[in-house]
Amino acid sequence: MSRFSAIDSFWTRLAAARSPVLLLDYDGTLAPFCVERDQAIPYPGVRDLLEQIRAATGTRLVIVSGRAIDDLLPLLAIDPPPEIWGCHGWERLGPGGERPPVEIEPQARLGLNLAAQWLTTEGLTSRTEVKPASLALHWRGLDQAEQQSLGRKVAEGWRSLAAEHGLELHPFDGGVELRCPGRDKGSVVSQVLDEAGLDAVVAFLGDDLTDEDGFKAIAERGLGVLVRL
Repeated sequence: MSRFSAIDSFWTRLAAARSPVLLLDYDGTLAPFCVERDQAIPYPGVRDLLEQIRAATGTRLVIVSGRAIDDLLPLLAIDPPPEIWGCHGWERLGPGGERPPVEIEPQARLGLNLAAQWLTTEGLTSRTEVKPASLALHWRGLDQAEQQSLGRKVAEGWRSLAAEHGLELHPFDGGVELRCPGRDKGSVVSQVLDEAGLDAVVAFLGDDLTDEDGFKAIAERGLGVLVRL
């Protein structure tokens, strides 16, 4: 099936779907990238559109983000909030408000703490984002040479910590992240697909390297859309 045939087929099935599912990345998809992360509010009209989709169509709306849920909620500013998976799937805010605790291995927690201490020693605290199961360093706003230099420095500083504590290094648009393994946006998409059932009509929209796992998971079972502005 060609790409255009697949899209036409998706719209046909969506028109008859009883319980469609829409999964959406946040940064770069619903909101612009910003040097100041707490200023990344949705594009104009996005909040209203999401609320209309949820209310008028009965769509299961799912936000899938690398951000922590507590970081995302005030930016998204939808009340009541939709279902949210944060920190690449380590956190979940259910549609009814349920929110299971995040549990990671003690060795991984130690590694993240040591990595955070290293960033403090190197004077990089202002560029650090601490999450429940990961630690991100942002370099958006720096010139290319500064980004490359900082990227090499952090990779060298974190590589041994990652190996010793069972963590993984993941680049993303604007930085690098030290993460607990085992969950990613692909695992979120897979779980939502399983919960929705084989007949569900599902789409996933994303824009970044961290969304590639989601695109792989939805292949053959739904529509993956790469967002580019």
